[in-house]
Amino acid sequence: MIDFSRPHFNQRIVIRNGRVIDPSQVLNQKADIYIADGVIASIGESPVGFKADLEYDAKGMLIIPGAVDLCARMREPGQSQKGNIHSETHAAAAAGITHLCCPPDTTPIIDTRAVAALIQERAYQSGYAHVMPIGALTHGLEGQHLSEMHALREAGCIGVSQLRRPVKDSQVWLRCLEYASTFDLIVFFQSEDQSISPRGGMHAGPTATRLGLPGIPECAETIALSRDLLLVEQTGVKAHFGQISCARSVELIANAQAKGLPVTADVAVHQLYLTDNMIDGFNSHFHVQPPARTGTDRQALIDGVKSGVISILCSDHQPHEAAAKAEPFPNTEAGISAFSHYLPLSYELVHQGVLTESEWVQRIAMNPALLIGLDAGHLGIGSNANLCVFDPNQRWTLTTDSVYSAGKNTPFIGRTLQGRVTLTLRDGTVSFRQA
Repeated sequence: MIDFSRPHFNQRIVIRNGRVIDPSQVLNQKADIYIADGVIASIGESPVGFKADLEYDAKGMLIIPGAVDLCARMREPGQSQKGNIHSETHAAAAAGITHLCCPPDTTPIIDTRAVAALIQERAYQSGYAHVMPIGALTHGLEGQHLSEMHALREAGCIGVSQLRRPVKDSQVWLRCLEYASTFDLIVFFQSEDQSISPRGGMHAGPTATRLGLPGIPECAETIALSRDLLLVEQTGVKAHFGQISCARSVELIANAQAKGLPVTADVAVHQLYLTDNMIDGFNSHFHVQPPARTGTDRQALIDGVKSGVISILCSDHQPHEAAAKAEPFPNTEAGISAFSHYLPLSYELVHQGVLTESEWVQRIAMNPALLIGLDAGHLGIGSNANLCVFDPNQRWTLTTDSVYSAGKNTPFIGRTLQGRVTLTLRDGTVSFRQA
């Protein structure tokens, strides 16, 4: 496991005139922030003898902890035609993300120490963002044999997941969760019963019927989620439900939390803006999994974010090459290249009155860091300087040229966004600066 405990850079930086927001300190005030030897040296007053190598004027901007993204695919190893760790961590830095979690469906699968170490080493060499792998719950994600979870944890995996791959034998599910609980590992669930919708590409509703497209009903998610919650109750395993998509799922998770189960949830930001009726024209950039659902579901997800039942916002970043989206809608690959709009669209919830600015920072940085036990998501004195500067007033139009990811597959191309990252620091060194 690579030691990221202390940075190895010694540049001195001062960011002046910005408004510093850190919910962990109940901090929301205009202040200068001083960085030395890769750590936050002071907020407010200059340390004695401090002489900056770089000064950055953040007047009118927000200085916040770097975002911690719980679900982002790098496509390396195994699918370099879609992207790689260098290109996607660069895109993450441009999006204000300093830490991200990589799901285990790489090629080869993250079910060995070697693959986990390779991903971390490549990210460390790139220097743009920290990448924490999520290990496979079963060997090869085949749903038959338990993976070497203890070895994966020792190799730096922050949890384990089966993604949406089936585990046909419930006894195997039970043993996997018991084993994960033994080692105090977080299990990342993406609940879906694929037997209900083996070839679905969008929400099963009037739009799918009119377009003649196979649909995925909401019960494909809620049936599996109900089963998973029962198994969590049985085993006591720490459970995080990722990328939920419908109103009933929010209700089920709220009930589980009310019972005291160790359950958290996130939603992909695009699910708060997309609905199934936007897919007219068979635009494959709207092909996501889980699918965009109804307006009622979308509002329930927003309400869940507001109430805190959904305590985390993720990108669910999935870059694709152009050919992956060039087939007829049902045959295209699901997913959105999401980094570029991640912070602007999530900050739009502040403009809408859904979240306060402090709650927004909690959802994108503090809460995910706390969930995975990461010393990040805050701006504590002496902590590694992982932060970004966000201009909430900058209006800009998303174009393919402004997408830093190797994948340009997003339905938000052409959308005017408000709010943009202008500076990102990873361990006290500049990983992105707006030109």
